[in-house]
Amino acid sequence: MRESVQAVQAEVMMSFLVSEELSFRIPVELRYEAGDPYAVRLTFHLPGDAPVTWAFGRELLVDGVNGASGDGDVRISPVELAGGNAGEMPGEVHIRLQVGIDQALFRAGVAPLVAFLDRTDKLVPLGQERALADFETHLDEALDRILAEEQSAG
Repeated sequence: MRESVQAVQAEVMMSFLVSEELSFRIPVELRYEAGDPYAVRLTFHLPGDAPVTWAFGRELLVDGVNGASGDGDVRISPVELAGGNAGEMPGEVHIRLQVGIDQALFRAGVAPLVAFLDRTDKLVPLGQERALADFETHLDEALDRILAEEQSAG
């Protein structure tokens, strides 16, 4: 795990679930930056492909460790284990990423995610993001990027 004054980064291994019969482990880089305090970035290193980065709300990841979270392109939920005790933290979560009808499903251990989130909380405590973020500027920049991507794609 690497940390700087402005960022927290970790690499974890996740299982890419291609089908019920096929999965393989891939390295995934987790990154959190104080300059964009609401978001975490996961960069997936799939064999034979360029790395793919997804950014989504840090709070979504926090919530997804404890229960089903997300209703859009990113959904995170604990993996239900047979014989698990009620109230016990799950050992793994599913992270589902979707673009249109295409989707990818990953399984990750909870422990490395919680360790990463703990480090992000030390950098920027949950609920204190607004004090650090120039939200309007970041929103304008994000909207400009989205519009530029749509115009170049279409």
